[in-house]
Amino acid sequence: MAEYRLEDLARVSGVSVRNIRAYRERGLLDPPRRVGRTALYDDYHLSQLNTISKLLRKGYTSVHIAEFFTSMRQGTDLADILGLQRAVLGPRSEPAEPVESLHVDPDSEEGRKLVAYGLAELVGGRVVMADAGAADILSRSPDHLLYVRALLRFVEAADDSLDDLAQAFVTSLTELYRKRVGTNYLPRPEEMDELRRVVQDYRALGERVMSARFDQATRRFMVASATDYTAGILLSGEWGRHKPA
Repeated sequence: MAEYRLEDLARVSGVSVRNIRAYRERGLLDPPRRVGRTALYDDYHLSQLNTISKLLRKGYTSVHIAEFFTSMRQGTDLADILGLQRAVLGPRSEPAEPVESLHVDPDSEEGRKLVAYGLAELVGGRVVMADAGAADILSRSPDHLLYVRALLRFVEAADDSLDDLAQAFVTSLTELYRKRVGTNYLPRPEEMDELRRVVQDYRALGERVMSARFDQATRRFMVASATDYTAGILLSGEWGRHKPA
């Protein structure tokens, strides 16, 4: 999950620093995470700001919004209403500690991309993976660079498709919300459990479908690749040239 300093949050949200501070004081915005004297905000705060801005444009007053958020915090763990952020983004957790140093030159193209994509951090001049699962796989690999290139290829190939999938998911949630509670209606606390359950069902359905489709597509490409590989051997008659290292 991305984190933002106050000025960065103001830039990406379009809400001024002054208004963000005012929202915090009035109880509209959750407190930031403190690291020393630095206040760090995350995607939940960004979503809260987007929700507040939309409600204000629809004619709700800041007092009304603050009262509603307060009642939600007291009634359920969903302080972030309308966007249903916790149901969509999953449980809120502290940022993971970097877990594994890679044998990758931080000044190389691969090293720069890992950091730029948020997959790794630079710690003491070393490239350190931020995800424990990915770090475990890479640590077992005989050739870190080969695996890193595959990882980067996966990320770059998935970016556009994932944006389309995420947009379809959010559009479906928007339609669901409007059908269930209406466009300008703020749901009561007792209605939130059902809405959260439906959102989680939508997400589970999407994950299952995408996993199955990815598996099917992978099988098709593997069969095609094996066929091309075998055909190349038969046509050339040179096994050594095609034999994997």
